[in-house]
Amino acid sequence: MEVIGHRGAAALAPENTLESFELALSLGVDAIETDVHSTSDGELVLIHDKNLSRTTNGGGLVYETPWSVVRDLDAGSSFSVEHAGARIPLLRDVLERYGQRTHIVLEIKQPDLELRVLAMVREMGLLNAVTFSSFYFSIVQNLKAQAPDAKVGSLTIDAKPETTQRVLEAKLDQICPPAPFLSPELVTNWKASGLEVRAWGIKDTDLMQSAIEAGVDGMTVDFPHLLLKALGR
Repeated sequence: MEVIGHRGAAALAPENTLESFELALSLGVDAIETDVHSTSDGELVLIHDKNLSRTTNGGGLVYETPWSVVRDLDAGSSFSVEHAGARIPLLRDVLERYGQRTHIVLEIKQPDLELRVLAMVREMGLLNAVTFSSFYFSIVQNLKAQAPDAKVGSLTIDAKPETTQRVLEAKLDQICPPAPFLSPELVTNWKASGLEVRAWGIKDTDLMQSAIEAGVDGMTVDFPHLLLKALGR
């Protein structure tokens, strides 16, 4: 099973920072997952929320704030004093730093960014090192249409048959359902249809264990050390 560090190792270090990515890799994850937004002047940055206030000492919307402001924000103090001074990284810098070291799962959080993200990944020769995902079905659908050779997964909020059907019709590679909806039967059926299954929303070790028992191909977790331990790695 693929162990994917959610926003790096979000339970152990400030999410979506170099500190978090480095920690996840030091633990032995198979991949790191992160989130892509754009600043007001078009820089692609890694932050989960559209608002800056939860994870930084700034405020306002990412897409209304220039990179000259975003780059100087403290993205570590809200996690712990020890991590004060951690910064929001640029997508390009993270691809350069990790693209040859590990697999990277990019969740595109903002509409109309997907082709810019795809172009950057292609330009850097990292298409085989990246999985693209989003909750916006139009984004993943467009990515797969523009890049049939890219690995693309749809983040879903349910496990309904119609959800599965549109993922298959779009010829996507992965379905990424919430862990509470999983069952061995569902996972078996998805795999039989040719889909990889990557679970998200693993809030505790009970959900983690149930996802393991359901037979998923991978999961994004804030606490990758616990998943690695559960897998005997």
